[in-house]
Amino acid sequence: MRMDFPYRIAGKGRTAATEGDTYVRDLIEQVLFTSPGERVNRPTFGSGLLRLIFEPNSEPLASSAQLAVQGALQQWLADYILVEAVRVQSQEATLEVTVQYVVRRTQERRVERFRRSP
Repeated sequence: MRMDFPYRIAGKGRTAATEGDTYVRDLIEQVLFTSPGERVNRPTFGSGLLRLIFEPNSEPLASSAQLAVQGALQQWLADYILVEAVRVQSQEATLEVTVQYVVRRTQERRVERFRRSP
């Protein structure tokens, strides 16, 4: 059993659990939106993506964000996924990340979109 993300309590008062593809999606979301230094025992965990929400939107910024996200996903989730493509867009104060990947366990290709606003 794996804990669901974000953490919540299930109907019977126990920790909610998740399985399969939902678990992999939760892992990706944690890497994307965790800032390095946020986790005590893993100070380099995360992508640093949230700091970009307030940066001026530009091509060089988008390119560096894509590289940072792809590198973080490959570093932390290489046992779970094969990253094929990452696209980062920032419009006003909303950050949207699209990740195309293959789940290693099932060889299923997936595309997930994640959004975050301050």
